Amino acid sequence: MAKIGILGGTFDPPHYGHLLIANEVLSELNLDEIWFMPNQEPPHKQKSESVENSDRLQMLELAIRENPAFTIEKIELERTGPSYTVDTMKILNERFPDHQFFFIIGADMIEYLPKWHKIDELIELVQFVGVERTRYSSETDYPITYVDIPAFEVSSSMIRERVQLGKTVRYLLPDKVIDFIREKHLYET
Repeated sequence: MAKIGILGGTFDPPHYGHLLIANEVLSELNLDEIWFMPNQEPPHKQKSESVENSDRLQMLELAIRENPAFTIEKIELERTGPSYTVDTMKILNERFPDHQFFFIIGADMIEYLPKWHKIDELIELVQFVGVERTRYSSETDYPITYVDIPAFEVSSSMIRERVQLGKTVRYLLPDKVIDFIREKHLYET
């Protein structure tokens, strides 16, 4: 049975924090692959209105290209409306009955778990993997496997703000993604 980690998010833009989390979970849990799953419309937060899905997808492809264990799962980009994890996991479990899925979430999402759509059904479909984030509690009554991740305080919103202000984003995300952002003039206004 293939063991697959899923890292969902807007990836607007993808950064080294995403890659670090994926690599640490891959290694620590001895997974076969990590599937990066960009959201169409996350129910809990807004994605940037200025960036097309095709641009987010291209940035993600550039970011993960160097690691053969990383791939992109586009299932949520193919659907319209809010992306509920329970619906996605039902489809993935049907499509890949020989896979075991591990859904990676940060401590901010661990706190939010009681509010997830059909959470009691969802915990039967997937094993949650929690990673620490400062300023958030990782305590929950839900079954979670924890993986320690080296602290790296970076967020997509911080990167967007820095680009908008003309500040450097070097060493926060891969150079190929930075080049793409500059070439397409993303996040500048």
